[in-house]
Amino acid sequence: MPPPIELRDTVSSDLPLFYEQQRDPLALEMARHNARSWTAFMEHWGGILDDDSIHKRTVLCDGEIAGHLVCFPQEGRRLVAYWLGREFWGQGVATAALLEFVELVEERPLYAYVARDNAPSRRVLEKAGFRFHSDEPGSGEVILELP
Repeated sequence: MPPPIELRDTVSSDLPLFYEQQRDPLALEMARHNARSWTAFMEHWGGILDDDSIHKRTVLCDGEIAGHLVCFPQEGRRLVAYWLGREFWGQGVATAALLEFVELVEERPLYAYVARDNAPSRRVLEKAGFRFHSDEPGSGEVILELP
């Protein structure tokens, strides 16, 4: 049974912890992302916080910030992404948070990119109802869809 989670609106005071989470070398390797500098990170998140078309929630686990979820428009699709601190991996937190999050987002279909070899993240998405949609050529990623 996963620990209790709560989703709340993301606020600017969450960003320093999100910044540290996105610097975790193992998480970056699994997600096939590069860490942003503080300035680039704050510019990126400033745009997210100011954009009402982006759904954003902070994930709390037992009252502690575990990470975040976002759903944003890109190239005519609504994309879902999430990031949790490593100390919350493997406990069902990501799955519980994503299941709750996709209920909040009314738009469909939703899409998610996942590194082809990131089996744990793919399992989280599949438990929330996402299914294989297509390969993203040359990127090492696949696209999953929630109809």
